[in-house]
Amino acid sequence: MYYKENTKDIVSIVAYMSGVNRRALEENYFNDCPEAITQLDETKELRIIRSLCKLRTTLLLKFKKTDDLMRFDLKNLNSISWFSAQDIKELEKQGISIIKVNYRASKYMADFNRLIQENINNCKDVFPAWLNWEYLKDLFIMPKGHSDNAVIKEFNTYMENLSCYPYQVYIHWKPYDNGNIFYNDKKFVSILYDMHGDFFDDNEKVTDAADYTKTNIYDFIQKNESTAIVVDCENSDVYKLFAMLKNLNQEEISKIKKIILYDDYHTTTGWDWLEKFTSIPVEHIEVERVVDNKSLVDIKMTAGVCREYYNGNVTSFILASSDSDYWGLISSLPDADFLVIYEYSKCGGAIKQALDTRGIYYCAIDDFCSGNIEAFKHTVLIDILKTRLHEIPDINGRDLVEEIYETARIEASETEKNQFFERYIKTIRLSVDLNGVFTLHIND
Repeated sequence: MYYKENTKDIVSIVAYMSGVNRRALEENYFNDCPEAITQLDETKELRIIRSLCKLRTTLLLKFKKTDDLMRFDLKNLNSISWFSAQDIKELEKQGISIIKVNYRASKYMADFNRLIQENINNCKDVFPAWLNWEYLKDLFIMPKGHSDNAVIKEFNTYMENLSCYPYQVYIHWKPYDNGNIFYNDKKFVSILYDMHGDFFDDNEKVTDAADYTKTNIYDFIQKNESTAIVVDCENSDVYKLFAMLKNLNQEEISKIKKIILYDDYHTTTGWDWLEKFTSIPVEHIEVERVVDNKSLVDIKMTAGVCREYYNGNVTSFILASSDSDYWGLISSLPDADFLVIYEYSKCGGAIKQALDTRGIYYCAIDDFCSGNIEAFKHTVLIDILKTRLHEIPDINGRDLVEEIYETARIEASETEKNQFFERYIKTIRLSVDLNGVFTLHIND
């Protein structure tokens, strides 16, 4: 039995950009992490779109009243109470002049639509590569937003279905009454892809391990004096391990003494980067092979764990491996505490039954959200690309992308690979210094 919960990483940003009021944002998305909304506030590109969307939604809701005040009372946006003076000032601060003389509501609507279309692509890099940006961008762009007839059509759809729009903010979609589209990432992405005749099935990107699983891990750490994470790198996925570490409470996992990696030269270079992305000290033990087809990782790991228990004052171990060989390690230290993290596809029922009999808690590392570890994956991919630059003149760029992902052992959609190709392979440039030395550069 396993437990999963839906994430809100994507919808929280989309809700922020689309202009959902701050109280609703704090209560529904940032209640447990108030610093996250501060990070969004510090991103200029997001603030610009948020301010434009807020002004556009307000204009839609108060279109006739606004137009009457402009027509008969010679009012302008900055002198009408229902328009946010703060948003107008924010845009002007960013060099976007909003207030125009002799303007009517329809001209302002055309301006808002144009400015959103001009600035929306600046927000692309805020979202992970696995999410189809064209689908997402379409939510913010009113079709033919410069045409009065098109705006009237969109206005009528909006006003007739106001209760179907999330928090009553305007987005470009075909509204239907199925609850809040911004409820969680899984619901949002599923509807978003369905709107474009597509299907999203990469659910590990939009779900996370439930509080039940996380609480068991926290309790295990708290009840023991000293805990180490021990990793059989041959039988563990570095990206799934990092996803687990990233999605756990950082204050709780800071109590872990260290991470010990038992590695083999056949495994991915991703393990070399783990320490730079976590605050937990990492020991990376690379195990040589005496015979090329025989790994000694399990033997070295058993000896190392025993040494940590008897000489290193480590009393408990979070063991990351899906190999049944680790049962011999657990059996050899009956007084030590163990918690096992495994992968569904690599761990059989017999070992789980043995863990149950011994009363050892275990959980699937696959349950933790992998949609928010793009920075880690990006670093590994670029590191591998740099080692292959000398091959650029002699290899097809598409083939190179496939080989890089294979070397990194990252499973990715064609959309992700295409984005990597467009952003990094196609933009590789050649330079020559004063001494005539040629160098290839990555747009990183």
